[in-house]
Amino acid sequence: MAESFFAGIDVSKNHLDVALCKGGVITECFQKPHTEDTIISLVDRFKEIGPKRIVVEATGGLERTLAAYLANAGLPVAVINPRQARDFGRATGILAKTDKIDARSLARFGAAIKPPARPIKDAQRQALTDRVNRRRQIVEMVKQEKNRLSRAVGPVRADIEHHIAYLNERLDRSNKDIQQIIETTPVYQETAELLRTVPGVGPVTAAGLIANCPELGSLNRRQIAALIGTAPFNRDSGKRSGTRCIWGGRKAVRNYLYMAVVSATTCNHKIKTFYTRLVAAGKKRKVALTACMRKLIVILNTMVKLQRPWQTGVV
Repeated sequence: MAESFFAGIDVSKNHLDVALCKGGVITECFQKPHTEDTIISLVDRFKEIGPKRIVVEATGGLERTLAAYLANAGLPVAVINPRQARDFGRATGILAKTDKIDARSLARFGAAIKPPARPIKDAQRQALTDRVNRRRQIVEMVKQEKNRLSRAVGPVRADIEHHIAYLNERLDRSNKDIQQIIETTPVYQETAELLRTVPGVGPVTAAGLIANCPELGSLNRRQIAALIGTAPFNRDSGKRSGTRCIWGGRKAVRNYLYMAVVSATTCNHKIKTFYTRLVAAGKKRKVALTACMRKLIVILNTMVKLQRPWQTGVV
């Protein structure tokens, strides 16, 4: 049986560095301008050689166009966390860093680890994600300006107040844009209405989950908890039993879950009972909240999978 090819692509603003790996050996490495024509030519070539996996790092959005073209062509593209690539490189003794080295490391990573090819966001979901992320940035800026306002005096204080008013206007506009995208997309509207039947889950959390977790409803309970980063990992060695902790996953989704859980501990009987029982058993409040986050994402995942609202008692 012929050995499969694995490809690694390091994406930068101006260039794409591509490496091909076969049988654990890098067979080819080249650099091309980061243009749409280059991406199209790469897609055509990958269709010919049929790589088992094409590995790309998440680079703050620079990889989106490339990943979308590859996915739309039916090619097995895996967009991985940069931390995974760095850890793999260090584990194999690669300490230097250049675009060429990174591409070669990504190709070897694909051959050794074979990361799963997860669904790529379509244009509509990406537009929603951009709006949701922008809303989060505006909220953070308002928070920063309010902290500065508490120490400001004179003309500087007036300037900060003016900026806060402007940011609040933009926040209101951002909320309306997000709502419009959801309301004009039937599948998003249905999912949002389903999620919001859970006490504690509001429109912001629902929009954040739809935008940042397209896998919701397609995975089992363990997979969704691990994907989001709410599954506790063991830290044991010999006779030592360390404190379990969460690691990795999607921080943005956890942030939305955290705010939902804080609300749910007061208005959601199931989450409130679970939280109270953990605290009564001696768990720290932060640990109890994290456990509630895991429980909530599992509940939401089950609801979306079965397409049943909270009131039916299916979870």
